[in-house]
Amino acid sequence: MSGEGDGVKGLVENPRASVTAQAGGRLLVRVRLPRATSAHPRLLLQPRPKKGRPEEAGRSLVLEPVGTDEWQTVVETDPALDEGRWDAYVVSGPGEDRVPLLPGPRDLRGLVSGGDAERRAPVAVRIPYATKDGRLAIRAWRRATHAEAGRITVAADAMTVSARLYGAGLGEGAEVSLNRRGRESAVARFALSAEGDQDFSFTVAYPDLLAEAAGGTAVVWDVFVHPSAGAPRVRVARLMDDVADRKTVFVYPTTTLGGVSVRPYYTLDNDLSVEIAPRPSR
Repeated sequence: MSGEGDGVKGLVENPRASVTAQAGGRLLVRVRLPRATSAHPRLLLQPRPKKGRPEEAGRSLVLEPVGTDEWQTVVETDPALDEGRWDAYVVSGPGEDRVPLLPGPRDLRGLVSGGDAERRAPVAVRIPYATKDGRLAIRAWRRATHAEAGRITVAADAMTVSARLYGAGLGEGAEVSLNRRGRESAVARFALSAEGDQDFSFTVAYPDLLAEAAGGTAVVWDVFVHPSAGAPRVRVARLMDDVADRKTVFVYPTTTLGGVSVRPYYTLDNDLSVEIAPRPSR
């Protein structure tokens, strides 16, 4: 986890921050910080580097006093945070060490309904959350086009998904494709049912995926929509609510077909995929 081992120079204990999701996607961050420890504190949002990559410059915001030992700032939607995880710190003054923020109350009701995203505009989502080691961080997504998954209904041999398209419109030749991961990739295509030029639904018949499940190893299919014939594919995901990590929270039923198990699931990036795995031998 990025930030482990950071110093706490100038502070007796880590400060705690509350976050409120406001209209338009802004985040109001309020920090409990004794005034005696700092005259010019700043909130630092530090992008967590990918494995083997150097740390990049963070986003620094001035904290303004709003009460006794309280400071606040607003994380505006523009400029948007790049896609990834951003760890939150407070810096008490020039030359001081960055100190990890602990999570306080998070009022994310403004995110539950998908916020105020415009259907024809790119999607920029920021969800504050508590990390596994108890620190405050922000999970950010930034996508020019995006298909937001809604209800997923699992039947005996298929799943049906409702979704909404952002940053583009549905046109002639629109379809859904499932792309198999791995060196020997494959594509399975499925029709969609459009409701206007943004909302749509589709059904994935599991038997259409089973031919590629031989070999005794798990196979993963990633779900995309093609808004029109020849248009670039758009990842189907669930981003626009208050759940930063869906993989272990939203668990869908597993279906057994032809000696394998099939299940839809959300990846670590909250993208929708389907896993086909051999059943363990008894």
